[in-house]
Amino acid sequence: MLCLVNKSKAYDVCFTELTSNKMALVTTAEVCDANPQLLGSGELRALQPIFQIYGRRPVFSGPIVTLKVFEDNVLVREFLEEKGNGRVLVVDGGGSLRCAILGGNPVVQAQNNGWAGIVVNGCVRDVDEINGCDIGVRALASHPVKANKKGNGEKYVPVTMAGTRITNGEWLYADTDGILISRTELSV
Repeated sequence: MLCLVNKSKAYDVCFTELTSNKMALVTTAEVCDANPQLLGSGELRALQPIFQIYGRRPVFSGPIVTLKVFEDNVLVREFLEEKGNGRVLVVDGGGSLRCAILGGNPVVQAQNNGWAGIVVNGCVRDVDEINGCDIGVRALASHPVKANKKGNGEKYVPVTMAGTRITNGEWLYADTDGILISRTELSV
């Protein structure tokens, strides 16, 4: 049995541990049920259910790194070339459905560099390649057109997507029920 404990509050939620080959099952529904006060205060927020699930890791979590771009993927690629150290890249792509700002090659690189996941308020492409990677990816949809390569965007800035403001350094927890954002780490 694994327990998530908010380091700044006196509450915890326990989850079942799977076999050693699989990651712990973090149930976002259980976290929400156990913490209505945190949902009410905004310390814990659920993203609107607008994202499709990609990649072989449907459950992932980690500290958030934020990025804001529009139809340009240069900064996305640059981030994913760095060591991820279990972080989650949250990319506000402005909700554009006109091109993909994340493709298979950067996702393979993210997997190899230790990123836990990527959440994109925009589109991805090379879906078969992404689905072969052991990483969690969420995006609005897939699109075959590639993004611009101008290098425009902002790093580490607050972003608003799926009805929620997300800041650099917060924590993201995702499973097949949805995505939660927490101001503080929920630790084992």
